[in-house]
Amino acid sequence: MNQLDALKQYTTVVADTGDFNQLAHYHPQDATTNPSLILKAVQKPDYAHLLQQTVQRFRGRPIDEVMDRLIVRFGTEILQLIPGRVSTEVDARLSFDTEASFSRGVRLIELYEAEGVPVDRVLIKVASTWEGIQAARKLQQRGIRTNLTLLFSFCQAVACAEAGVQLISPFVGRIYDWYKKSAGASWNEQASSGANDPGVQSVRQIYQYYKHFGIPTEVMGASFRNTGQILALAGCDLLTISPELMAELRKSEAPVQRALDPAQAKSADIQRIQYDERQFRWALNEDAMATEKLSEGIRAFGADAVKLEKLMQA
Repeated sequence: MNQLDALKQYTTVVADTGDFNQLAHYHPQDATTNPSLILKAVQKPDYAHLLQQTVQRFRGRPIDEVMDRLIVRFGTEILQLIPGRVSTEVDARLSFDTEASFSRGVRLIELYEAEGVPVDRVLIKVASTWEGIQAARKLQQRGIRTNLTLLFSFCQAVACAEAGVQLISPFVGRIYDWYKKSAGASWNEQASSGANDPGVQSVRQIYQYYKHFGIPTEVMGASFRNTGQILALAGCDLLTISPELMAELRKSEAPVQRALDPAQAKSADIQRIQYDERQFRWALNEDAMATEKLSEGIRAFGADAVKLEKLMQA
């Protein structure tokens, strides 16, 4: 059995791509997209027609509406190729506006429903800012399931659990990137790999906390740099993996062992934590890595949204 199939014994595999033509090769359960992935996809000949058709069909509508219709178009195409759910992201430029994020999430779901897609097949992705988490709380209360993205710290995970979100996406690779850059010449790749990878350790802490207290929010490791990070999280609820890394896993038949186990988490010595807004903001501020990577991620997704708008206007 190859490593990709072996991993699927313990973990739900999610495709991290806007290039949905690749999905049939790897048989993921779910799929997730973001503005950067869709921007990359629409610049390929195979997907350029989706951009052109959407712009022509909705010419004259506000640009933010056309953007939402384009990402829903990608989502509906993806859902024809997978049995599970697709995650669709609210514009990152709304990350500090609870009401606007909530409204855009509602509109995305309405656009999906207009295409005949059931609400339970879509997760609305929102950045894990305080405002984004509160928007997700409101969406969940309305029956709209959410995926909290750009998550780098334990305090974000705790706040998401308290808000009752469906799923969180802690970013393994970007945490790894920060610590590697911070260490500079003193970084020891071998000593900081596998179970010792700082991104892997972050997800493990969150997973154990959730399972210990019976928190139903799903944990989906994301943003991987190598297959070692993925295999070190075998057993996580879900892992969203790029087609390139899925291809690497499929080429290998080395054994895959379960690394995260809910039974082990139940017996761990863990204290329950809660954050109000003031405590959350202070805890996030005290985590330099999470503060920097959250801001950087929002800026990057926002910049790619602007680029996508310019392609539409052109």
